[in-house]
Amino acid sequence: MILRLSFIIFFLNASSLAQTAEEIITKAENAIKGKTAKGFVSMTVKTPDYERTLKMENWWIGNEKALIVIKSPKKEAGNKTLKIGNEMWNYLRNTGTTIKIPPSMMLQSWNGSDFTNDDLVRESNLNEDYFIRLIGSEAVEGNNCWKIELTPKPDAPVVWGKLEYWVSKQEILPVRVNYYDENSKLVRHMLFSENKKFSGRIIPSRWMMINDLKKDHITSFILEDMAFDVVISDNIFSFRELERGD
Repeated sequence: MILRLSFIIFFLNASSLAQTAEEIITKAENAIKGKTAKGFVSMTVKTPDYERTLKMENWWIGNEKALIVIKSPKKEAGNKTLKIGNEMWNYLRNTGTTIKIPPSMMLQSWNGSDFTNDDLVRESNLNEDYFIRLIGSEAVEGNNCWKIELTPKPDAPVVWGKLEYWVSKQEILPVRVNYYDENSKLVRHMLFSENKKFSGRIIPSRWMMINDLKKDHITSFILEDMAFDVVISDNIFSFRELERGD
């Protein structure tokens, strides 16, 4: 009887942990995304050879639609990226050409950064594409965190073999994400820091991607001004808007 009761308690606890892991991921992702979002972001790419900064205006509707417009430097101002569903296009203002990005290039660098095309258009939906498991607690960057493992579901359209995701227990915000390839090799990791208030919500304002395959290759996103859960016209996510000169 005691053994049976212990088994039942263990089973219930395990089920609760699995559900809790999904809830934690959902809350952390929703905090930094919102149903819709628009704002201004700067991106700085650092390598041993150079450093460059882009300033951008962005619009998002969940994981379904995105438009990113480069505002500076002057040489790249007017270049745009549009994502609708599973399709993505880049518009180059200097040549007036629109290029469709095939699925095979989603893992390639976006504008020479350590972020991929997939990152910039939020292609993956973690709860839909991954099995999610709470595997422990750790202190990361001074935060007491849950550590969560995400492994791809069969036939999920994802590019990573595994993710490790740390979420702060106090704020329920992302702190670190590790990205592994199909051979369980760490490819890169992202750190979230400098929490600030935007649209009444406190979220990390600095997202730093560190390349673990290329030494001293780091890309930082700084959220300068963001508004969440706002009304965004569908006209924003159109070829007319994509190819409109600014």
